[in-house]
Amino acid sequence: EEAAEEAEREKKDVGDRDICVVLFFFLMVRRPPGATLFPYTTLFRSMLDLLIQNGLVIDGSGSPGFFAAVLIEGDAITIQRGDVSHLEATRIIDASGYVVCPGFVDLHSHAGLTIMGEPHHDPKVRQGVTTELIGIDGMSHAPFKTREEQERYIWQDSGLNGYPPLPTDWLTVAEQLSKYDNAVAVNQAFILGNSPVRIWGVGWNDRAATSSELEDMKSVVREAMEEGAWGLSTGLDYPPGSYASTAELSELAQVAARLGGHYHTHTRASLRTNGLLAPWEEALEIGRNGDCPVHLTHYRQGASGVGSHLDYLGLVENARDDGMDVTFDCYTYPYSGTTVTKGLPHWAKDGGPERLMAALKDADD
Repeated sequence: EEAAEEAEREKKDVGDRDICVVLFFFLMVRRPPGATLFPYTTLFRSMLDLLIQNGLVIDGSGSPGFFAAVLIEGDAITIQRGDVSHLEATRIIDASGYVVCPGFVDLHSHAGLTIMGEPHHDPKVRQGVTTELIGIDGMSHAPFKTREEQERYIWQDSGLNGYPPLPTDWLTVAEQLSKYDNAVAVNQAFILGNSPVRIWGVGWNDRAATSSELEDMKSVVREAMEEGAWGLSTGLDYPPGSYASTAELSELAQVAARLGGHYHTHTRASLRTNGLLAPWEEALEIGRNGDCPVHLTHYRQGASGVGSHLDYLGLVENARDDGMDVTFDCYTYPYSGTTVTKGLPHWAKDGGPERLMAALKDADD
């Protein structure tokens, strides 16, 4: 019996260590307003709620890691170096051999809808992600004029974004953000997709915006930024956002930039016929014309031997040397995922999802 009890205690200790990083992720990143980070002696007068000790603390500042203890009591979090053997806590986690750090930020998440139905969000939480940027690839789910337009758009892009619990009960950016307040496990940062902006101003068709439609879309961007959007995103392989011209996107990016936003882009792959880096060069042109910071999402060398990684790094570094604010993210594996419909020609999608369904059913189309 003693051996069995000891084995169970060891199993629990391992489990504690496995989640210690995630626990600190939440506590650091989701610190409520008013929570403090002060020295232990000024804060804690009684037993701590949680003590995480012996871990390598990497605080996100860029400084080298250091060994320290993390002390939590209520909404207060502090880091203490040196001997903490005199401290008492309701729960103590031995983080020996582990890194303790603030939560990770996922700058490319398609989970803005599915998290509404699965708010624990285990796939991200268990990797230490505590903040996600949703609305990327031009695919945000607000604002819309009507529920009908919104649900058509959700249907069209469900292969990437899934479905929320239906029927939907929001139309504006502010209303969608309120769906996450105190309801989901991780922070949600919203960026405005240009597809709903284009649906609002122009519709689902592949044509240039008129001057009045462009002004209407600029107003939509302005209002979305005022309601909490972090900028403007595009996915220039996905209609109807892909129907936007470089000039149109420059105008919209400028509005976002004036309100502190950035331009976050899945670039226009069709431009590769003009050169390997042409899609990314268009993105920089949009940022330059709109005086807007640019973030290149899933920025990568497409395949081994196709150009050089130095070409990609050079494009970013040269732009930064010229005074632009340019950043990028990339994934570390050779595969990607998207919808099957991405490979179908734009003319078959000109008009919305019903047009595509009709084209697929008609052998003569």
